[in-house]
Amino acid sequence: MEEEKTVVEWKKWIEPVLQSKVEEFHMMGYEKARKEEIWNCLIHKVWKGKPNKRLYEIVQDIFHLSVGTYMAYLTVQAYQNDDLLASIEALRYNYPENESEEKAEMYD
Repeated sequence: MEEEKTVVEWKKWIEPVLQSKVEEFHMMGYEKARKEEIWNCLIHKVWKGKPNKRLYEIVQDIFHLSVGTYMAYLTVQAYQNDDLLASIEALRYNYPENESEEKAEMYD
């Protein structure tokens, strides 16, 4: 019987498989595909967490990861990051210190 571990525990064993998936995406025209992004996509979209799996199951999941799933993940991440950056900017410009600086400039 093959050993089951969390997907994170198997990560060092599957680096060549991740690299193969990166190269596959590059050959398909997705030059910006990176191992870490593919790994995060698998954790968030395919496995929905860090479940226990056998090594062959993880390898199979990586090889079956489609460009569509990967791009959908990246799109959601981009929207979430944009929202975060917009929120940070809104807080930064609405912070009381900036308001007092703006008032001081008005009187200069």
